[in-house]
Amino acid sequence: MKTSVSILAMAAATIGAPHFAAAQDAPTIATVVKIAGIQWFNRMEEGVNQYAADTGANAFQVGPAQADPQQQAALIEDMIAQGVDALAVVPMSPEALEPVLGRAMEQGIVVITHEAASQQNTMYDIEAFVNEDFGANLMEQMAQCMGGEGEYAVFVGSLTSQTHNQWVDGAIAHQEANYPNMTLVGDKNETFDDAQQAYEAAQEVMRAFPNVRGMQGSASTDVAGIGLAVEERGMEDATCVFGTSLPSIAGQYLETGAVDGIGFWDPSVAGYAMNKVAQMVMNGEEVTDGMDLGLEGYENVTLDGKVIYGQAWVNVNADNMADYPF
Repeated sequence: MKTSVSILAMAAATIGAPHFAAAQDAPTIATVVKIAGIQWFNRMEEGVNQYAADTGANAFQVGPAQADPQQQAALIEDMIAQGVDALAVVPMSPEALEPVLGRAMEQGIVVITHEAASQQNTMYDIEAFVNEDFGANLMEQMAQCMGGEGEYAVFVGSLTSQTHNQWVDGAIAHQEANYPNMTLVGDKNETFDDAQQAYEAAQEVMRAFPNVRGMQGSASTDVAGIGLAVEERGMEDATCVFGTSLPSIAGQYLETGAVDGIGFWDPSVAGYAMNKVAQMVMNGEEVTDGMDLGLEGYENVTLDGKVIYGQAWVNVNADNMADYPF
């Protein structure tokens, strides 16, 4: 993985002096994710560990046992108490974490977020892409699969998860603008980043709306649960299922046709990028529009206020999933 980058100096006033000094000698960077133990964040941890190996930083990852904003906030409080130099956070609920991230910044801790473009108490938020565009990209594929007509449903890991709602809202807007013969049925189905809950929600959708032909998931586990529900009903050929996931999660359903396509960005690169930007801030280095972070998908970033956008999504189906063995 490339790590070289050309950057300019940044005013040190935004950083607490003790942590700025600590950055010169093995800084401690805690990455706090939405939930521990699922494949998406296991993959992210690979990037965090790679950053530690490449740089010598004390970089590590933690996450709550359940996808719960309060559990995540408690973990962040623990990291603050331990005196970490930087926090790299993937918020379950950006709004719920504002107070604790504010306290971290008041204590001179560098805060970098991911999947939280509206976060106020952060120095930079890193997005793999413009989220509404990614959702529209998934919708376009689903609309093509559906022939541009019919009923569809949408799923989010949490009604408070900013990126999930941006993807779904971007998808719905794309459908309304381009496919008037498609109809959204029901509300956003909340799955709590749990494949079993996605399965149960998909079963309920198919009972309530027997003519539903499309389902778009947001949590990495959504399409796995939806795919299982589709398989059990023998509806592989009659439905179109797309969403955010990884081949390691959705691969078996891509093979059977219960899931038609997935989109994603590499969580390991995102984890590496968060840690790298945290180190840049600690070192007094500036993030600039158009710069190359030296990471795939982040070679020419767009800076919009505090939000750093890459161009890092890929679309995968049964034909090319072997190219992404994670």
